Amino acid sequence: MAAGLWQQGTRQQALARLQHTFDVVVIGGGITGAGIALEGARRGLKVLLLEQRDFAWGTSSRSSKLVHGGLRYLKQGALHLTRESVVERQQLLRDAPGLIQPQSFAFADYPQRKPGKLLLNAGLMVYDLLAGQRTRRYDRADDFLMYAPHIDRAQLRGGSRYMDAKTDDARLVLRVLQEAAAHGATLLNYAPASQLIRDGRQVSGVTLQDALSGAHYQVCARAVVNATGAWADILRGEVQAKPMLRPLRGSHLLLPFWRLPVAQAISFMHPADGRPVFLYPWEGVTLVGTTDLDHSDLENEASISRAEVDYLLQALQYQFPDMQLSDADILSTYAGVRPVVNTGKADPSAEGRDHVVLLENGLLTVTGGKLTTFRVIALDVLAKLRALLPDWSANLQPSPIFAAVSDTPSALPASIHARLWGRYGNTTPALLATAEAGELSTIGATDVVWAELRWAARFEGVAHLQDLLLRRTRLGLTCARGAAEFLPRIGAIVCAELGWDEARWSSEQENYLALIQRCYSVPAAI
Repeated sequence: MAAGLWQQGTRQQALARLQHTFDVVVIGGGITGAGIALEGARRGLKVLLLEQRDFAWGTSSRSSKLVHGGLRYLKQGALHLTRESVVERQQLLRDAPGLIQPQSFAFADYPQRKPGKLLLNAGLMVYDLLAGQRTRRYDRADDFLMYAPHIDRAQLRGGSRYMDAKTDDARLVLRVLQEAAAHGATLLNYAPASQLIRDGRQVSGVTLQDALSGAHYQVCARAVVNATGAWADILRGEVQAKPMLRPLRGSHLLLPFWRLPVAQAISFMHPADGRPVFLYPWEGVTLVGTTDLDHSDLENEASISRAEVDYLLQALQYQFPDMQLSDADILSTYAGVRPVVNTGKADPSAEGRDHVVLLENGLLTVTGGKLTTFRVIALDVLAKLRALLPDWSANLQPSPIFAAVSDTPSALPASIHARLWGRYGNTTPALLATAEAGELSTIGATDVVWAELRWAARFEGVAHLQDLLLRRTRLGLTCARGAAEFLPRIGAIVCAELGWDEARWSSEQENYLALIQRCYSVPAAI
């Protein structure tokens, strides 16, 4: 077995280690918590990461999937955030090819439409300067239509193009966690921290419950980090800190690629409110986003509203009038909740996207920030931890995010080969070795191979069917009806690997399909 992965029995070993004192307990298993676990463990800290549900369950599996430099933050004057994001984007492109992929963006140029050629190209010039390379260009209408043939042609003057990047956000979290485990971090999903343990003004540990067995544990720690994102105010309340977050919902549509084929990411301003809207090819489908609305219900899984569906369809009908897109064309939907620090602005989109790190009555909280800058955020947290760990000293200069990958040839098509190595790194040969007959073929029209399901069930801490289909793979998003047509074969693999009987499989399947209908489908028109 490749080091640093989960398997049957690993969870029990992790639970047995809870009797020891940890240097740091990180609460939250999204990209922020994963980054802290990795950067702390590789610098010698004894780290425990706890996630109340599944790894990447919250925001980090429901982002817009973009690893971008934050072009729009230039408009807000947040030059430092754009610079930071561009540097981290370039590092991720170098460290994880196949997982982090370049993505060309295109802005069509029409009279009287914002942002306008001059303003946009001025921003793109700064963008290129920060990245240290020129990717921007302007094409006249005929040339631009070669890249975006389905857009509205009326009065089209041309368009600007530039480069950013995209990823599978949930798989990025898993890859970071895999790296953290290889450095000795202990990782537990379905392990909610129910209460902080206090020693005077210092937080000295947590009480947690193993949600899979019901057992309770008390864990001692020299420091506790609250990395729960949009939920951070809940734990902050235990140390009498005042709420500071403004959770914002961002919702998305996924359409079959054949119904809205795009070679570039197309970005434009919504005709109703002038907010940026984008669509781009992702995992064999076309992803459309996003909204930016206040969200108050943090107890239940977020889902798109009917008004948001109409809003995004209105944008598509505006930019692609000849395509006549409607509800019937939507393959699936999803919604995530952004952890944004509340400054009281009337427009949610005007709130800053910077992260904050606060030490309050012994609890270290980090929230806000972007997927792209998770390494920067993690290092900021470690710098703050020095106040709680005075005997710990480590170099906090950035280092490569992932261990070097020793890519070896395979008989797989080049695109599938690159995809697997990007997602699984040096464990890819072991994954391929687990494949049974026919399991290196792809599933439906996706690029996912059947062996990934077997590997995930065996080695990646899958507790429920939704973990496998919504986060270890994205079949629940990219296949019709949550991949319902493939469930019989999926069930055979999962039951064999996890020891589920027919009753357990039936229950998991029923719960999963109900979740797909409730949170990942198109709400009925009012």
